[in-house]
Amino acid sequence: MSRCTLFFATLLMLFSQWTFASYRIGVSIARVDDNFMTYVRNGLEQAAKQADVQLQLEDAQGDVVRQLNQVEGFINQKVDAVIVLPVDTAATANITRAAVAAKTPLIYINRHPDEAVLPEGVVTVASKEIEAGQLQMRFLAEKLGGKGRLAIIMGDLAQNATHERTEGVKQVLKDYPGITIVEQQSAEWQRNKGMDLTSNWLLAGTHFDAIVANNDEMAIGAAMALQQAGKAKGEIAIVGIDGLPDGLAAIKRGMLAASVFQDPKAQASSAMQVAIKLIKGEPVEGDVWVPFQLITPDQVALFEQRYK
Repeated sequence: MSRCTLFFATLLMLFSQWTFASYRIGVSIARVDDNFMTYVRNGLEQAAKQADVQLQLEDAQGDVVRQLNQVEGFINQKVDAVIVLPVDTAATANITRAAVAAKTPLIYINRHPDEAVLPEGVVTVASKEIEAGQLQMRFLAEKLGGKGRLAIIMGDLAQNATHERTEGVKQVLKDYPGITIVEQQSAEWQRNKGMDLTSNWLLAGTHFDAIVANNDEMAIGAAMALQQAGKAKGEIAIVGIDGLPDGLAAIKRGMLAASVFQDPKAQASSAMQVAIKLIKGEPVEGDVWVPFQLITPDQVALFEQRYK
């Protein structure tokens, strides 16, 4: 076969795969450059490839109005379903309304809208955030022997994940009156802001024995601040959430005492399965919950395998 013939044969094959994908699904991600959301996006792309689904992926860039416009654009293009990782869980009503009016299946991924009950044809695939905070605090309470001073680094205050993870921590603390909260502030999910916040606490002379952070990025930032202040690794126990490669590496280095694994690949594959079921008109009963798992230092290698 000549090179020219081979080229056109390959081109025809690729064109056929693109043209005749079984379904078209529009995806709007709150922030494509966010560390965790990158893994969700990659998981969706992998799941779509396996299911022979064509994805049209858009970055909302943290803008609620932009995300609504993207969803409306998908609907106007007559996609078979829409998957949304919300910018703001309190601002999803218009997205839901638009999808329901167009009878387009809608799947929220990773973040559950603030509405307790979603209409038919709208499903959330996520993890129960309150459980993550409970897992964190049970581990820390045991590590502290039930006594100590705790600082809490919260995520974006506009997200219900922030409040539910923090509430999970506080629920466990009811059983440990010897542990007191001395600081509680937001670092908006960001490593540099977690570092700055912890540095400010140290400069103010605040004493704490442990830090619980709503995600690993802020936890790593806190650990970096402690190192800069001359604190020995492990002197102040820090626990995060997500269990992404950076978090796992931080546990191995002794920067974090533990983390809680949130499975982006499982969330993505489950969201794709739900989308296809809704497109086919098959029943999906309620929301789909992907469980959190505690990651201790002796378990890091097991979770590293999930990213290979």
